Amino acid sequence: MHTGMNGTTILELTDPRGADFVARQPTATAFHHPDWGRLVASSYGFRAFALTTTDASGKIRAGLPMIEIRHLRREPKWVSLPFTDYCPPLLSAPEEEAPLSSALRQASKAAGVRRVEVRAPLAGAASASGAFRHVVPLEGDADQVFARFRRAVRQQIRQAENKGLTVRQGDRPEDLLDTFYQLHLRTRRRIGVPVQPRRFFHTLWESVISTGLGVVFVAEAAGQPVAAQVCLTWNGTMIGKFSASDDKAWSLRPNDLIIWHSIKTAFERGCRWLDMGRTDADNEGLRAFKRSWGAVEEPLVYATLGERPEPAGANEGKAGQLLASVIRHSPLVVCRAAGEALYRYAA
Repeated sequence: MHTGMNGTTILELTDPRGADFVARQPTATAFHHPDWGRLVASSYGFRAFALTTTDASGKIRAGLPMIEIRHLRREPKWVSLPFTDYCPPLLSAPEEEAPLSSALRQASKAAGVRRVEVRAPLAGAASASGAFRHVVPLEGDADQVFARFRRAVRQQIRQAENKGLTVRQGDRPEDLLDTFYQLHLRTRRRIGVPVQPRRFFHTLWESVISTGLGVVFVAEAAGQPVAAQVCLTWNGTMIGKFSASDDKAWSLRPNDLIIWHSIKTAFERGCRWLDMGRTDADNEGLRAFKRSWGAVEEPLVYATLGERPEPAGANEGKAGQLLASVIRHSPLVVCRAAGEALYRYAA
């Protein structure tokens, strides 16, 4: 722990004071939970901590989980949090936001870090938006939420049920590490991007799924897995984090059935919201799909303190296109190897 003259306190994510503060915040989600930050940090070799502001008695007034990212030949930066769609500051009162922003600026400068990225708006920071977030309010009961879906969504759910598809919750590591991972690996190859290292999913099971912070859904047709989804669930919000499917089974509508089951499970767990995750602004098809579930669409605004990231050069863009083409046209092992070697550099 370090406490500055300005009431800034840096806590390890294992410090119970930080966990207690997070647990008391009604707007906190599983992304704020210390176990998520530790998962990301340990999977990719980063340092995780929480930066908080405190009053004269040492009581935490505001805070954010943070990860320090260091790559060779790059300036270090602080991010709250990498590989995370939305992570707003936690504030005991709205007027605590400006002091927290100032504390982040001062603490990062003292640590020799010239850029801080926050996956949410932040007072006094530069902001940019290129994506949207979609959240389904879980008001009433599951039947009332079902009635608010667009007619096509209701029909597709019934179609999946009539064709005999079933959805189960994974209760063994193999459901994540084998069933989900194989579908996910094929999905990532299909879209031409590296897959997360397998060790990430091993730690995800050990520290998040098995502790009740998340759930794995598997859709099956005639006993064979055709789609799967990983959701994080805590403090009243369920978040759809990873999804994968067999494109040959899309006509059976397994993804629709999984989303419906995730909503029913969210009700069972007392959740008030289903967060359907990030969608790029130019992906109008996916945005329309999420809105058809009654989701409220809102811009995802991200904040930067200090130096702003340089735009990707033409060579980097061409390299990404080449990598995508190689992954799409190569055996699965190439997608997996690319993730093992390169995924941490996307942070």
